[in-house]
Amino acid sequence: MKKIVVASDSFKGSLRSGEVAAAVAQAVVSVFPDCRTVCLEMADGGEGTLDALFNSLGGNRIQVEVKDPLGNVIHSEYAIVDIPGKGPAAVIEMSKASGLTLVPPALRNPLNTTTFGTGQLISDALDRGCRTFLTGIGGSATNDAGIGMLSALGWRFLDSEGKELPPVGSSLGKIFHIDDNGKDPRLLGCTFKTACDVDTPFCGPEGAAHIFAPQKGAGARQVEILDAGMESFAEVIRKATGTDVKTVAGAGAAGGLGGAFKAFLHSDLLPGAEMVLDAAGFDTIAEGADLVITGEGRLDSQTLLGKAPYSVLRRASKLGIPTVAIAGKVRDKELLEQVGFKDVLCINPPDMTLETAMRPEVARRNVFETVREYLSNLP
Repeated sequence: MKKIVVASDSFKGSLRSGEVAAAVAQAVVSVFPDCRTVCLEMADGGEGTLDALFNSLGGNRIQVEVKDPLGNVIHSEYAIVDIPGKGPAAVIEMSKASGLTLVPPALRNPLNTTTFGTGQLISDALDRGCRTFLTGIGGSATNDAGIGMLSALGWRFLDSEGKELPPVGSSLGKIFHIDDNGKDPRLLGCTFKTACDVDTPFCGPEGAAHIFAPQKGAGARQVEILDAGMESFAEVIRKATGTDVKTVAGAGAAGGLGGAFKAFLHSDLLPGAEMVLDAAGFDTIAEGADLVITGEGRLDSQTLLGKAPYSVLRRASKLGIPTVAIAGKVRDKELLEQVGFKDVLCINPPDMTLETAMRPEVARRNVFETVREYLSNLP
């Protein structure tokens, strides 16, 4: 073995992506001392996306004050990284400004929350010269269809009497007109890519409000109000932009934020892992590799629905590079190997308790031992 690429997602609750990669790299060196090991941190567009891209590409972390989902001023951050061959890009994790964890459980109500802070992060990046944006929109506290973010960027949302509405979920059904006269003109020269790992539609029985609003504190009546508002607002968006967000897969991601990115900022909506692989230049990094090692906490049939290991497998397969996957728990092993994984390895002994397996020091040791044993037995 002359070159091995490691591109694993985190083992959630146990090891970060970089920690998994470090343990794998140590195992590679123990078996093949002269092998070049290239580590690429992975994420799916939610929590950890900023760290993965920053750690892989380097750059600067930017600290900024923004409004949280309830309008309180908080300290947040984003990163400016250098994408190979494309220059600087802002990496924005909406959960850093508009995430569910920022709202105390007793105050969670998506009728009252806003993505305004996410728009403030974008605005700050514009001030610093960024014109390329990579945004991850997992983990939101909101169901405002992105009107908070857009308000921070200069849009105004008016009722039938021409009065400006507050940019929260309860306003959606009252929006009669969208005023874009004040939108930031710098946005015209920008490129957005938005990572969303769900195909949730904008509205309807399988839409944003019905599927995700209950997780954000909405009761049954609130869900109905939100969904009716999304249905009404979708028609306003269509008339204003020409985009029918009801037909866009993923438009319901983050309470409709995906639809806002698509209709107003002309963003591509991508699986999160694909966005990370593109930004990091995986195809170039992996060129000439003998093996790719990927993984996540659990591997099963759900892995094939756009999760990081499957995205890595597809990229590596196009380059003719075999891919091995590791995980703390493995199901559907036969199916996973049928779709192309060279091997699928569970790092934990069958008699180990979950509590023990989740301990970081145990997980690191098990990753190391599993990979070392596997490489040692290669023909």
